Amino acid sequence: MEHKMQPAAKQKQQIKMVTGGNVTTPKGYSAGGLHCGIKKYKLDLGWIYSDVPATAAGVYTTNQFQAPPLKVTKESIAVENKIQGILVNSGVANACTGQPGLDAAYKMRKLFSKAIGVSEHLVAIASTGLIGTQLPMDRLEAGIDQMGAKENRDTERFEKAILTTDTCTKNVAVEFEIDGKKVTIGGAAKGSGMIHPNMATMLAFVTTDVNVAPQSLHNALKEVTNRTYNMITVDGDSSTNDMVLVLANGKANNTELTESHPDWDTFVNGLELVSQILAKKIARDGEGATKLIEVHVNGAESDIAARKIGKAIISSNLVKTAIYGSDPNWGRIVCAVGYSEQPIDPDKVKVWLGPTLVVDNGLPLFFDEEAATEYMMQETVQIVVDLQQGDGSAVAWGCDLTYDYVKINASYRT
Repeated sequence: MEHKMQPAAKQKQQIKMVTGGNVTTPKGYSAGGLHCGIKKYKLDLGWIYSDVPATAAGVYTTNQFQAPPLKVTKESIAVENKIQGILVNSGVANACTGQPGLDAAYKMRKLFSKAIGVSEHLVAIASTGLIGTQLPMDRLEAGIDQMGAKENRDTERFEKAILTTDTCTKNVAVEFEIDGKKVTIGGAAKGSGMIHPNMATMLAFVTTDVNVAPQSLHNALKEVTNRTYNMITVDGDSSTNDMVLVLANGKANNTELTESHPDWDTFVNGLELVSQILAKKIARDGEGATKLIEVHVNGAESDIAARKIGKAIISSNLVKTAIYGSDPNWGRIVCAVGYSEQPIDPDKVKVWLGPTLVVDNGLPLFFDEEAATEYMMQETVQIVVDLQQGDGSAVAWGCDLTYDYVKINASYRT
């Protein structure tokens, strides 16, 4: 095959997956979840707690209708770049709720800080669910009062409590060495619809026991987000509530990490691997989805151009429906490349559907359509585009568009 695939992360040392790992795999974290009555039956209130205040960094939706929980969480982190507890509710987004919604967000933070015995600015909050509905604060307050119950203190319950239309929980953890000490990064996420980040209807919570300087952690998260969470799409919609939070509590007792530390690249690679896995799980769990689409763009003028072209392809409803129908319709792919508004030379473009080269230097090739169709019936469909113009490259992830997506979203409120 003439094209090359990008590695998941460029690793100077081996980064190992932790079997059964999750957001509480790193030292010093616990989590839980319960049903407080925001939803009819399912768990709807979850929390993460660090034994000590953790250095924190966040990235947030670019939607101008930012929900009150994001505003409150930003304020908390701004005080001293520390967070010790995260409280998340599902079922109600507390977005487009005006002053009452902002008051509810502050009260949510206050109640949780009191329950875990920390200052209010050490608490982050997040909400996901229906837009335009006020939080039922009486139920939420009653739920916070129940958090101490032993049966509620379970990481899997947290993973379930943050879901909305998701069909499954999403978790991961990796381990590697910093200063010769074993360190861990874990994560949990939710997301299924309204996914087109810069950010999207997604929440991701990443924890680590690494000691990291605040500004360096922020820089790493921003860098990694551009290559992972911001490279997925489900339906082109960007939500009001999305955020990714990273907590680093330093329990591994390594020398404080900054960009000048010899193991800095390893840490960033570990953070990227965790984020990429969570992002791919979100894309694969798109509402009604049956397949994960992975688009590799190589040979672009820049990485930024490659990212925009990759997002154009996975955002195309025509590409997504072709993937659903296992139709090797390469014309839809080159069409998306062409309208991406990025510099390309159409006479140099090459396109592969899995192992099959279907376009060479801008012209279609004869190929075995039966074999290509059979390949596209797989759960993961890979598209590779080589622009042959430079060294820029990127990977983007999305999902197919099915009848079930319409059914789910046609009756979301009812």
